[in-house]
Amino acid sequence: MEMHKVIQHVETLRWCGGPDGYLELVDQTLLPTEFRYLTCRDLETLCEAIRQLRVRGAPAIGIAAAYGVVLGLQQATGPLHPPLVSQKNSVEKSVQPAKAAFGPRLEEVIGALASTRPTAVNLFWALERMRRRALALQDQPIPVILESLLQEAKAIHEEDRQMCRAIGRHGQELLSDGQSVLTHCNAGGLATADYGTALAVIYAAVEAGKRIHVYVDETRPLWQGARLTAWELQQRSIPATVLCDNAAASLLQQGRVQAVITGADRIAANGDVANKIGTYGLAVLAAAHNIPFYVAAPSSTFDLAIADGSQIPIEHRPGREVTHPLGRPIAPEGVEVYNPAFDVTTARLVTAIICERGVIRPVCRAEIAACLGES
Repeated sequence: MEMHKVIQHVETLRWCGGPDGYLELVDQTLLPTEFRYLTCRDLETLCEAIRQLRVRGAPAIGIAAAYGVVLGLQQATGPLHPPLVSQKNSVEKSVQPAKAAFGPRLEEVIGALASTRPTAVNLFWALERMRRRALALQDQPIPVILESLLQEAKAIHEEDRQMCRAIGRHGQELLSDGQSVLTHCNAGGLATADYGTALAVIYAAVEAGKRIHVYVDETRPLWQGARLTAWELQQRSIPATVLCDNAAASLLQQGRVQAVITGADRIAANGDVANKIGTYGLAVLAAAHNIPFYVAAPSSTFDLAIADGSQIPIEHRPGREVTHPLGRPIAPEGVEVYNPAFDVTTARLVTAIICERGVIRPVCRAEIAACLGES
């Protein structure tokens, strides 16, 4: 697809067909130079897409995983490697063996999806929701289970759309006409079902008639800001300026930014936030320059079972992402690489958390529990 054309509506993920259908998702590794959908007709393809960041962003990963359960259970007669039922004798198998294999297959599918990314809690939240739905129907015929699971996945998808819109409505009240906002990584429609989290706040502010300028951290080592956020903002004709990550301090020092807004991949019970590597540094800079630092995320991103950020598992990715960006070597062969995908920002540095239920401020255990109805 020609990239100079404005794409009016981007569906990050879309399910095609019924329970025997398949998932299509925007291959985000190709943006901004090429816009293409990747077709996932089996679990292995989807797991690879999640691991390789073809689909990324905590909410989008959760939605993809929900559909992945359906994909993995379409052949609910045995485990992934190798299939218990061969092509030769599959026709001869009765419904009873298929039903007997359903439970183990369900757990294997969920395990395969859960192993793709360790940090984003939405993945595990969606998988647990799909597991509960499947187990509640385990006495039903497999076609009935698959239809119900597909409807559950679609419900998760639609709920995320609505949550994103609500985040935008609540968050835009925090921005004023004429302000400039700094973002990090990509927390827009490409990371969610439709509208984004951090970018939802900006979109809603613009729709409310406010003039907003966005400074976009490029976000090394994979440039999700430069490749994805800048592209999304162009699609909506919102003024945007891309900057190197290490230029953010200078930008804030000059007073050219009035707010920093990021998304989140997991939020602990006390308000500590795990997000793309570099987020913690921006929070420290924002505090040093007395600039509000906001985090926008749906309630599914909160992990109240984790007391604080020290318990959040941090994914470490291949060193080649750093030494060979876009396949081109920029560092000496064999050099050691430190490449965490995320860092943790302590709650004391977060001015407010914006979720679909409202604005949480101050960010602390009691306010989070009250907002989420867990008090």
